[in-house]
Amino acid sequence: MNARLDSFNTIQEGVEEIGVYLDMAEEGDAEEALGEAAQRLSDVESRVHDLEFQRMLGGEHDASGAILTVNPGAGGLEAQDWAEMLLRMLLRWAERRGFKNQVIEHTPGEGGGIKSSTVSIDGEYAYGYLRAEAGVHRLVRISPFDGQARRHTSFASVLVTPQIEEDIDIEINDDDLRVDTYRSSGAGGQHVNKTDSAVRFTHIPTGIVVACQNERSQHKNRAMAMKILRSRLYELELQKQREHKEELTGAKRDIDFGSQIRSYVLQPYRMVKDHRTGLEVGNTDAVLDGDLDKFIEAELLRRAGEPPEVEAESLG
Repeated sequence: MNARLDSFNTIQEGVEEIGVYLDMAEEGDAEEALGEAAQRLSDVESRVHDLEFQRMLGGEHDASGAILTVNPGAGGLEAQDWAEMLLRMLLRWAERRGFKNQVIEHTPGEGGGIKSSTVSIDGEYAYGYLRAEAGVHRLVRISPFDGQARRHTSFASVLVTPQIEEDIDIEINDDDLRVDTYRSSGAGGQHVNKTDSAVRFTHIPTGIVVACQNERSQHKNRAMAMKILRSRLYELELQKQREHKEELTGAKRDIDFGSQIRSYVLQPYRMVKDHRTGLEVGNTDAVLDGDLDKFIEAELLRRAGEPPEVEAESLG
């Protein structure tokens, strides 16, 4: 709320400054004053644009931070490499918006890429924006791992859940949990690598598995893993409520052909196409470097016309 009020105040100040520069243009150096007015106008338009889209983010947890999980589909090293590229793209987008991220669990792939990665994204409306990225992403390229330079198609999935507040009642019975501890394979120094500080929870009734290895303390990792599990179970309950709608729209899909929300084609031509909105962008390098606003905003506009119960689509 404070950030939104700050934006309103900044917009008002910008409008006032534009008026001052226009007055200056009439009295003196018109070229310089009009240039400053144009710059302020661009800033104001950008902030108004952001507020317009935030207005559409009216879901219960849209203003919350997000928990982002990326997994490769079938395909071994090729898919693992694509999952790592996809994770980097999303983190670059978050960085551009000034959001902070914290790696919760990261499992490198054998030979390269990642087998899985879970990251906490902290920032106002992080979940509201990032849920537009939930789903299966498809990459077509000449494989750097293929000695014959053949074209390969790879898939990776993005799961986005909100950071659930403690006051939301999500019942988790101890008897339903299997808890495993293991040594962290990520960064953290000798202490992490020589102690069983990493924690993995398996929720037996649902089969949901979450892990945390970023802290040196097993106690802190357990607390974070429980937070993620509560978030996943909450999202699962929402998914059950819209199950019938998902069956009709095909929102719940495998990480495979025909299930993608977006395709990134690097060969034989270069194009990124969102299959939900039809938006196409030719600058694939910019997109893979985190320039996702066009896609996210187009998806938010599309969802604005849908019933509320299907606005929180996620990859099951």
